[in-house]
Amino acid sequence: MSLSLPQTGLPNSSAAPRWRIQARHFSGLSRFASPLVLLVIWEVASRTGLLPAHIIAAPTSIVSTFADMVASGELPRHLWVSLARVAKGLALSITLGTVLALVAGLSRKGELIVDAPLQMLRTLPFLALVPLFILWFGIGEAPKLALITFGTIFPVYLNLYSGIRSIDSKLIEAGISLGLSRSELITHVILPGALPSFLVGLRYALGIGWLSLVVVEQINATEGIGYLVGSARDFMRTDIIVVCLLVYSLLGLLTDALVRLIERHALAWRPSFLRS
Repeated sequence: MSLSLPQTGLPNSSAAPRWRIQARHFSGLSRFASPLVLLVIWEVASRTGLLPAHIIAAPTSIVSTFADMVASGELPRHLWVSLARVAKGLALSITLGTVLALVAGLSRKGELIVDAPLQMLRTLPFLALVPLFILWFGIGEAPKLALITFGTIFPVYLNLYSGIRSIDSKLIEAGISLGLSRSELITHVILPGALPSFLVGLRYALGIGWLSLVVVEQINATEGIGYLVGSARDFMRTDIIVVCLLVYSLLGLLTDALVRLIERHALAWRPSFLRS
């Protein structure tokens, strides 16, 4: 005689995970609902004239303009110029900021010499220095690179300096007890310990670099994303302006993801990264 268990109405073990997966997918897709609704409202308002093109172009016009600029090679050409400018400015700021942070962080005399002037310069609005930099460096590439360097050097310096000064004294004592020389102590203990702070400063510097690019590429520039923004403003081409803004946001997102990738590989020894 076989016994049959009553049906409880509860989902079985195989159906429950499937239901949770479907609910999770629905929750993820629902996050895109409100942006899509806003895009539809934006498009309808633009097509009906409620939102004039001189205020902001329709989403379809922006997509069409982006495709035309890519197909013609105009956007890639200006993008390459902007990338080269930011790369050169960041290379200078990272080099100078690292050297100054090492001088100030590893020596009390170095701190007295370096830190106070840099803290004074840090409070200056670097975009307000445009006229002065034009007088000093002319109207070529030099003032553009100088402004990018000036704007991005302080996050690198401050974070690396803070990282060096925040090294656990027990690690220093352990290195000394193991017979490490001063140079070995700096190479094997201090710099690896300050690397997380340096990478945080690099992320901030990248953000400021893209911000400064908007201004510096309107100083007698004939190429670059900032030049496109200025030229589109003169002709009231809001579609080109929005395309350039989207490019800036994507560049910021990609460069931040690049630094995160570097963090994941360079800081693999940290317990927080080992658990992730």
